[in-house]
Amino acid sequence: MKKTAELLFFILILAASVMAQGFDVKAKGVQTFYFKDDHGRNQATFHSITPMDEVDGLSSQISGSVSFNVSDIKNTLKGEITLPTESLQTGIQMRDRDLKEAKWLDAERYPTISFTIKKVMDVKKLAPNKIEVKVLGGFNLHGVTNDITVDATMTYLDESPATEAREPGDLLGVTSKFSITLSKYGVKNMILGTRVADKIDIGVNIVGTNKPQNESN
Repeated sequence: MKKTAELLFFILILAASVMAQGFDVKAKGVQTFYFKDDHGRNQATFHSITPMDEVDGLSSQISGSVSFNVSDIKNTLKGEITLPTESLQTGIQMRDRDLKEAKWLDAERYPTISFTIKKVMDVKKLAPNKIEVKVLGGFNLHGVTNDITVDATMTYLDESPATEAREPGDLLGVTSKFSITLSKYGVKNMILGTRVADKIDIGVNIVGTNKPQNESN
């Protein structure tokens, strides 16, 4: 009977450790990280390629926040990342202007692009301070929100003299690559699919702090 109870206890502990995967760091409990960076170091990039043209662009005006319990990412991760539609740049001024006009992304009518976390589908621990997550979220563009699944890597850095060179507080680095289909967001320009791809590849590389200097972040 004693052995059975010990086995059951071991199984429960093992199940709990598998289900509640998180970071092994100094911080405890719920932490919130803010991604606004006035230095423009946080970036979202986009890439379009067709037989006629190839376009690369970016925005360095990322904002938003995420929060989670450091020991249980799967059940607690939530938040939203946003950027202004007007901030998108491709390196060609005329093309940037066209991109934001009504026939394309209509920045005046739809000023924000965002991704809102809805559910964490999977967590894979790569190191004590690094995990991979598969996240279901709502991607909003051109006034339309579609659910997409995004793979991301999250790296937690305890505050140290090295991290303070960038920002005060603990830091959270997030990288991700995913794709969206413009026509699913009501973007139906006549050159879509010829000079601009319907499928757009997006990359995100951002770092947030849990001690923002400006609390309005």
